[in-house]
Amino acid sequence: MTAVNPGQIPFSGKAPYIAVIGGVNVDIGGRSAAELVPGDSNPGFVSASVGGVGRNIAHNLCLLGADVKLLSAWGNDVNGRLVSDTCKAAGMDLSRALITPEKPTSVYLYIADPRGDMALAVSDMAVTELVTPAYLEGNLDLLRGAAAVVADTNIPAETLKYLAENCTSPLFCDPVSTAKAGKLRGILRRVHTLKPNRLEAELLTGIPVHTKEDALAAGRCLIRQGAGRAFISLGAEGVCAVSAEEEALLPCVPGTPVSTTGCGDAFMAALVWGFLQGLSLRETALAGLSAASLTAESAATVHPAMSAEKLRARMQNAKREPSDS
Repeated sequence: MTAVNPGQIPFSGKAPYIAVIGGVNVDIGGRSAAELVPGDSNPGFVSASVGGVGRNIAHNLCLLGADVKLLSAWGNDVNGRLVSDTCKAAGMDLSRALITPEKPTSVYLYIADPRGDMALAVSDMAVTELVTPAYLEGNLDLLRGAAAVVADTNIPAETLKYLAENCTSPLFCDPVSTAKAGKLRGILRRVHTLKPNRLEAELLTGIPVHTKEDALAAGRCLIRQGAGRAFISLGAEGVCAVSAEEEALLPCVPGTPVSTTGCGDAFMAALVWGFLQGLSLRETALAGLSAASLTAESAATVHPAMSAEKLRARMQNAKREPSDS
């Protein structure tokens, strides 16, 4: 395979930084103006944007003031140039990214009805297969020098295993979906922070999560499996945060929601930010909820006005006494 990876030079940076490993894709969506007619051309609206769990987390971290190195793979094509341009504009360091002429940039193509509900989608993420253990090995100096490493499960299972076994920096993992969360089985003992939703927590623990008490039980199970901290998203019911030393159940932070798209990515970015700020488990959970609340107030997947100042203000304004029971 011929690939361009300009980031094989030894890393010698001095300032703290975060390495993010995960999916990057171009989202192309069509929304029909009227009820969809199968097998026919439907008038409507088409939009394109750059997304991907890893990329969105990295973007939020940049907005929160972090120095972010993105490790991912995309094609040397038109969509790839869009990815490169937007990521650089957001402030990400792409010197270690892998750009290849062999596979196209990941694309998520969907069609929605007039109400915005998805009717059909096709996902082409084959390029993420190039995020191999060998690719990470060539960037191990950067990974071991990071203040934190964030990974999503869009990358291959063997790559996650290599990362867990060889990365000495605190490792934050986003399970992404129930279809991909299983890749984390067997490596949770090397995970500093895990951010599953209730379905992903069920898959990793075998404990059905219907109530907050169930979430606490699942969180404790994840800690017994070796995870350092678990933040289980309960949707509109808030979050369950568990570590060996502390447990907390927090409700959602109030806001004026427009769209919930991207809230989970902002939540994860805030968990990393909270860790770097030295926040407690409860305060870190509050940071995640506050970031999600801010993101929900924007139609964009990543709120362009996200900042550490706004995040602290939202946390400060969340005046409540959440129950731990």
